[in-house]
Amino acid sequence: MSGENREHQVLQVLAKSIRTVVEAQRLDFKKLQEVRMRVGKPLGIIYDNEEWLLPSGQAQAHLVTKDEIRETMEYVSHYSLYAYEQEMRQGFITIEGGHRVGVMGKAILEGDKVKNLQYISSVNIRMAHEVLGCADKVLPFLTKNRQICHTLVISPPRCGKTTLIRDLIRQISDGNTYIKGCTVGVVDERSEIGGCYLGIAQNQLGMRTDILDGCPKAEGMIMLIRSMAPQVIAVDEIGAPEDIHAIEYAMQCGCKMIASVHGMSMDEAKDKPVLGKLIKERRFERYIILGNEKKPGEIREVYDERGSLLCRDL
Repeated sequence: MSGENREHQVLQVLAKSIRTVVEAQRLDFKKLQEVRMRVGKPLGIIYDNEEWLLPSGQAQAHLVTKDEIRETMEYVSHYSLYAYEQEMRQGFITIEGGHRVGVMGKAILEGDKVKNLQYISSVNIRMAHEVLGCADKVLPFLTKNRQICHTLVISPPRCGKTTLIRDLIRQISDGNTYIKGCTVGVVDERSEIGGCYLGIAQNQLGMRTDILDGCPKAEGMIMLIRSMAPQVIAVDEIGAPEDIHAIEYAMQCGCKMIASVHGMSMDEAKDKPVLGKLIKERRFERYIILGNEKKPGEIREVYDERGSLLCRDL
């Protein structure tokens, strides 16, 4: 995605006064990662992995107002927050380009579940981040006889696990020297992998990929198996018991799995309830450990199903 496209997609949803402040910074939008707005607090961005308060270089930062939050949400929702109730109950709306607008405010409950949000007080626009080719170095360690291995990505937050999985999906779907192109089913519960906008993926996931957007992972995996006959299923951030049971079912049906989980190490993943059982039974064939000590998206280690180290520091 070009910087010009990102610039247009982000600026068009910002309140006019905030848009003026951001435009005055003359940012490289390829380096822009987040725009954060909180009522009564300084306007902030994450830019090239650093936090800035805007306007940069001035003694007084711009303080975000309730009206600016309201105007921004009107642009984000095309003046109809009601139409985005399903997304709002999850705390975000996906906009053109696959960028995610996170929102916080007063929760409206239906029973013990969030139905919607009102009195929005915080907005965080997170840029969709594609890095085509970021899986190039690790892919040779994840394949056997040009087929993908059951793979689990273990990563702390903000270390690039979704970006890596996205590129793995693209390469598995299209095929290359290391893998024969095959049908991939993606359950994108939080619209992070494909970044779907009006049903169309904004990120490149390959020519043989089918996406089930906004669907719970466990239910979505079963739906894909029954309706699309995928050879590979990809999901992000597993953990609930129902997720693990659906993964077991998918593996028994002959589907290869690509999944991720929050964690710092193999040992930590083994200690997780339910998931630890799959690891001890050697159901996954490859484990990728990510870190950010040197740079975001750093591949620290790759292990096989026995826990043997295959490579380090790719």
